[in-house]
Amino acid sequence: MKNANTSTAPVSGDLAQWLKHLESIHPSAIDLGLNRVKAVADNLGLDFSDKTVIIVGGTNGKGTTCRFLELACQQQKKTTGVYSSPHLLCYTERVRINGEPAAAAAFCQAFNQIESTRGDITLTYFEFSTLAALLLMQQHNTEVLILEVGLGGRLDATNIIDADLAVITTIDLDHQDWLGNTREAIAREKAGIMRAHKKAVIGELVPPSSLKEEVSRLEVDALWATKDYRFTQTQNWQWQNDSHCFSQLPEPHIPRQNIATALAALHHLGWLPAEKQVHSLIRKTTMPGRLQTVRDEPRVVVDVGHNPQAVRAMVSWLQSQQYMRLHLVAGMLKDKSIEATLAEFSGSPALWYLGSTAGPRGAKAQTLLETLEDEQQSQASCFEEVAMAYQAALSKATKDDLILVFGSFLTVAEIMRYESDTNI
Repeated sequence: MKNANTSTAPVSGDLAQWLKHLESIHPSAIDLGLNRVKAVADNLGLDFSDKTVIIVGGTNGKGTTCRFLELACQQQKKTTGVYSSPHLLCYTERVRINGEPAAAAAFCQAFNQIESTRGDITLTYFEFSTLAALLLMQQHNTEVLILEVGLGGRLDATNIIDADLAVITTIDLDHQDWLGNTREAIAREKAGIMRAHKKAVIGELVPPSSLKEEVSRLEVDALWATKDYRFTQTQNWQWQNDSHCFSQLPEPHIPRQNIATALAALHHLGWLPAEKQVHSLIRKTTMPGRLQTVRDEPRVVVDVGHNPQAVRAMVSWLQSQQYMRLHLVAGMLKDKSIEATLAEFSGSPALWYLGSTAGPRGAKAQTLLETLEDEQQSQASCFEEVAMAYQAALSKATKDDLILVFGSFLTVAEIMRYESDTNI
């Protein structure tokens, strides 16, 4: 596609100006396909053939899996570069070099280099971001690259790099407009990050047959959850495979399934830590916006979960928590499976506070309300903004109650900014 937009790049601009430019130079937010971004990558001279590249795809759990892998590599003195999306509060969160966000100025320099290289090739916002991340990692000569897939896998911009290890965390219905309406179709798209005769870890507990077919067709050296490694959900839980068993593991801050998948990935690379180090990693691994407590009395927990599988995990987590009353603050995007997502709370007594989310993709609070069951609707209120919904929940909650905020990255970011401003 040729670039029909004549907007001028802010060669000496700041990060905000550059991001505004990136949003303007492609007519679509999503333009799946690898030819354009691969051509620019080749022109930039991106080459990671002497590095270890891990690509992480899946419906849920990608960010936390990447984080555990990152900390495990750093524990073993390996230099790391991590690319993840979307960000919560600041764009620079998308790239971490040895655990620290890349500098805004470094992003601007990378954008300038890409802009001067791409010629008349159009790039989406995400493709520009991906190339910038790869440039920064190459410049820092990181030994390990950990790339989080943005959407799907086969046609995602991160897939221009041939990974040494592909990780697929979970598979569920999400982004159906792009990936298909069945788990079988979605699994085939996610399987596109695997490479023939290379390694893979499949963290999905009930893998669709299409995923098994792709592993077989490509002759991938795959490790499968429940078959090649296992984990328990008991309080003092354990992880084991055919050669190791880590028991009495501490209560984690991220889902156990994602830790189990990350441990299998480390084992597949020959980097599995000793049991003592595993305990330490589990205690220290956290991820902003994933079951994160942002206030006490009442306790407020935020989670970016926005599809049925993610909310199912939240409901499971709630069963282990102690509180008097549950207050649910929700704000979602209209291109998500709103009804199926909220239905996961069926049978969970709660007061609902529904907020409209901003932007062209934002869903109105009334839309959320209409998907709730009659009994839930009688316990629900609608608000023009998520922050207003949150304020209402705070006003009604007692110190022994629990407020859970969920539904999208935008929703969680709004509440985290609110809490930050309140605590100044």
